[in-house]
Amino acid sequence: MNIEEPNMDIQSDSTCAKLKLPAVLDLAAAEGFLDTMRSHILAGSRLDIDASRVETLTLPCIQIILAAMRSDAQVVIERPSQAFLSAFRDLGLDCGGAIAEDAAASPSGDLPEAAAPFLQPDEGAQSGEERGPEGKVVSLASPFDEPMEEPAVAKRILTIDDSKTIRDMLRLTLLDAGFEVLQAVDGKDGIEVLGKNEVDVVITDINMPNMDGYGVIRHVRAQPEHKSTPILVLTTESEIEKRNIAREAGATGWMVKPFDPEQLVATIYKVAP
Repeated sequence: MNIEEPNMDIQSDSTCAKLKLPAVLDLAAAEGFLDTMRSHILAGSRLDIDASRVETLTLPCIQIILAAMRSDAQVVIERPSQAFLSAFRDLGLDCGGAIAEDAAASPSGDLPEAAAPFLQPDEGAQSGEERGPEGKVVSLASPFDEPMEEPAVAKRILTIDDSKTIRDMLRLTLLDAGFEVLQAVDGKDGIEVLGKNEVDVVITDINMPNMDGYGVIRHVRAQPEHKSTPILVLTTESEIEKRNIAREAGATGWMVKPFDPEQLVATIYKVAP
């Protein structure tokens, strides 16, 4: 079956889908891209992604591709362009395991060097330490160095983000891990949802309309019942000054988008055992 879409060439059958990515994978392409990826990931079919003509790859699309690579579906990236590889390399992400074996011989460029897991703290980090400019997570309360243990009772997670794409990716990741998920579209909505429900962990963006993430953190910490509720910041921001503001407001941890699904789940287990 052939499906024509404005930004993407797709060929699929019951066992395999072949996607030829366009030159520009921008925000406008992300939502349709997400729907396509989701349908094949959930079906467990093989997904071959031809990335040879990619010139621009935006953050939401990187997140979707990353989620596909971390899913149970078999995902193969064929003939990745240099721009495609650079987009992952610049964020410290390793997509080498999903790249077709003959990709290294293609004219698109070298494979990215192996990178540490996206959300893995520095080995031996001490409580409250900041990581360097290439670090992707900051432990604001304590180092995440305890063994991961899955909770006996499912945790309820509240995600607050004004990006529908990120909310959808968080929902897929967290539901697949066995969590209950509540969603809010901005800070004000998040506070309203929190006031009507019991939650075990809050994951919030920083830059949002109506109320930003700092306002969310301060409001949550002002409630006696949420003095110790873990609050994880998930944002594109990485400046130390902004991290310090979040720490002072009461955030438990800071993660930079795009997120690695496995590491996000592991982090939740560590802050809310």
